Amino acid sequence: MSHRKAQPKTWWLTMLMIVALFAMQMPALAKDTNVQLLDKGKWAPATYQAVHELIEKNGIKSASYHANKKPYVVFDWDNTSIMHDTEEALFVYQINHLAYKLTPEEFGKVIRTNVPEGPFSDSYKNVDGKPVSLDAIATDLVADYTYLYQNYQGLKGTKSLEEVTATEQFADFKAKLFFLYEAINDTHSNTIGYPWVLYLFTNMTVEEVQQLAEASNDLGLGMAIQKVTWTSPKSLAGKTGVVKASHTTGLRLTSEVANLMNTLRANGIDVYVVSASLEDVVRVFATLPKYGYNLPAENIIGMRLKTENGRITNVYQPDYPITVAHGKTEVIQDVLVKKYGHGPIFIAGDSNGDFEMMTELDSVQLVLVVNRVKGGKIGQQITKGAEQMGKANPTVVLQGRDENTGMWIPSEATIRLGQKEPQLVAK
Repeated sequence: MSHRKAQPKTWWLTMLMIVALFAMQMPALAKDTNVQLLDKGKWAPATYQAVHELIEKNGIKSASYHANKKPYVVFDWDNTSIMHDTEEALFVYQINHLAYKLTPEEFGKVIRTNVPEGPFSDSYKNVDGKPVSLDAIATDLVADYTYLYQNYQGLKGTKSLEEVTATEQFADFKAKLFFLYEAINDTHSNTIGYPWVLYLFTNMTVEEVQQLAEASNDLGLGMAIQKVTWTSPKSLAGKTGVVKASHTTGLRLTSEVANLMNTLRANGIDVYVVSASLEDVVRVFATLPKYGYNLPAENIIGMRLKTENGRITNVYQPDYPITVAHGKTEVIQDVLVKKYGHGPIFIAGDSNGDFEMMTELDSVQLVLVVNRVKGGKIGQQITKGAEQMGKANPTVVLQGRDENTGMWIPSEATIRLGQKEPQLVAK
């Protein structure tokens, strides 16, 4: 009798133990199943699927995930994480606001820093088809800057910004300085051209540069996307002659990238930016909550200049890679591989300067190319991504955008500025 009564008691105890064990597992199960999912946004569907699968395979829901050996990814910043170039936008902002802390003599030295003497390439002649040399354009620019320096109240003069920017000296200054910037980059290697634009921060503190960067970002985000051409006046032809220089205005946030970065981190995957812009400039965009990317400041890796007494100099930081092309691979290996013991699983980029980090790291499982329909080395990656469209397990995927709006579109092809139809590869 007593034996028969013990059976249901044992059965209920067993059931209670099962329920208790299940309840103990509930938080873990919830943790696994409620992890943030990537928003589909305006992703190209197949590209979205490949990125989603990468997160599923490597994130905290994966059985092979180990918190003590976290996976990580690397993004380029300009024209990948945002639309357009934060450093170039700041260069234009400096010009338009005469935001310099240089005497005319210092300005003349800065714009010649590490630039080889002689004429620029045939693509950079004046409007009369004559060659333009570094000495000629630097001489003209110092003359313009001397006038602006002596007259603008933000430097050593008494006139307002509105007054001095209405002068022919300013028109000559802005056209020739932007012409010089493009001529250096296209004539010489980007290891010369990319750091060059940063030297105009000479004598500023990091905080002053970051304040300028934030002001430039905010202005750029509100500007129309359009091509602007500056022409130097004939009255100030000088040694250079008349030159023209064009750039595209406007910056845009890319919500899909911000969401991807936040989703990766929520899934236990660390996110880094490796940029050819100044590290402290990119940090403003990538870390301030109002822009939505929310990355830790220490996860932003970019170009670095030497400082003296808290002031930036026109000297690149010694023994540190110039973070473009192979220099991006170098800094990943020197900083991140040493930290983690392994390489990144994912690279996102858009340009020739990203090609090496896309192709030189064996750990990379997937490459995302924001498709700007370019040729050159990045064109090889775009072609590879186009060839893999519709195939299982791609290693390179493409994402298109509308350059007229700055927004992504749900396609691998891109609508170029001034065009209406999407284009997949360069013709």
